[in-house]
Amino acid sequence: MSSHHIVRDDQEPALIIANGASCQPELIGQLLEWSPLVVVLDSAMERVMELDIKVDVLIGDFDRNFDPEKYQEEQFPIEIIHTPDQNKTDLEKAFDYLIARNIPAVNVVWATGKRADHTITNITTISKYRNVLKIVLLDDHSKIFLLPKKFEKWYTANTPISLIPIGNVTGIRSSNLFYPLQNDTLTLGYRTGSSNHVTQDGIVTIEHEDGDLLLMECID
Repeated sequence: MSSHHIVRDDQEPALIIANGASCQPELIGQLLEWSPLVVVLDSAMERVMELDIKVDVLIGDFDRNFDPEKYQEEQFPIEIIHTPDQNKTDLEKAFDYLIARNIPAVNVVWATGKRADHTITNITTISKYRNVLKIVLLDDHSKIFLLPKKFEKWYTANTPISLIPIGNVTGIRSSNLFYPLQNDTLTLGYRTGSSNHVTQDGIVTIEHEDGDLLLMECID
């Protein structure tokens, strides 16, 4: 595991490490190489230190026998931010911190798995940051991000893709997907676009008129 990230350019995505299920060391190692800033939620700090990762910012409500002097000494220099607001999750607080620093994008790991309520909240929360922060959630099986009204990307044939609405999404149209969408509506809990895949090598286009639509690039 890389002991420290090496890129220092705020135009590159920051990295947030939450406290869900761990990912493979290769994934987090690749992200560290390109992250100008590593932010860790307080509940994950001990796990992160076991991996010998240098942390820039530690953030949270610190409600678990928190000892700031320990982290100041072992992770110097580090910024420790106490955010006791119980109306927001620690992940939301980390997003707010990045926005205040004018950092445009972030990758998030350890945000899925373990507790289902945390996983659902972490995934759906990214919709509220649509216009202020580009967020990508990654784990060993998925890359999850919110789609703009028109999305185009080159994929290889048979790449698994799922389209998951947050609430209700209307006017969805696609090209180069095995199960095409033609002015369709998807509604969470009733009809989603899970387990689709790319038909052939080339550009996939997905458009929608209204609502928040997640794309999940999946790895079986």
